[in-house]
Amino acid sequence: MEFFLKQLDHVQLACPKGSEEQARNFFVDVLGFEEIEKPANLRARGGVWFSCNSITVHMGIEEPFSPARKAHPALEVEGLSSLRQHLDQHSIDFTDDADLPGADRIYVHDPFGNRLEFLEWH
Repeated sequence: MEFFLKQLDHVQLACPKGSEEQARNFFVDVLGFEEIEKPANLRARGGVWFSCNSITVHMGIEEPFSPARKAHPALEVEGLSSLRQHLDQHSIDFTDDADLPGADRIYVHDPFGNRLEFLEWH
């Protein structure tokens, strides 16, 4: 083959029109991402982009909106027990899951109902 896949560049999740501030509250204030500027030619579409270390999430406007309830990004975490406490402090529900051998993981839904997985490998 004359090509190879290097890495995942970003994950795009959908959100309803006008929900950018809710996305900021969740991704920046709760999860510690920073907002990154969208290119000028894409700003009119709405939505908002975030980055944390090598993880980039694009929240794109989708009308009509339908959350991703099964499909999801999985974010590797160091200190999952601390994340659980942090989510509790922010009144964000999560579901523990022990079905993946060698991993401790939880599922969280963003303010729009999109599923996010956070896992820590043993």
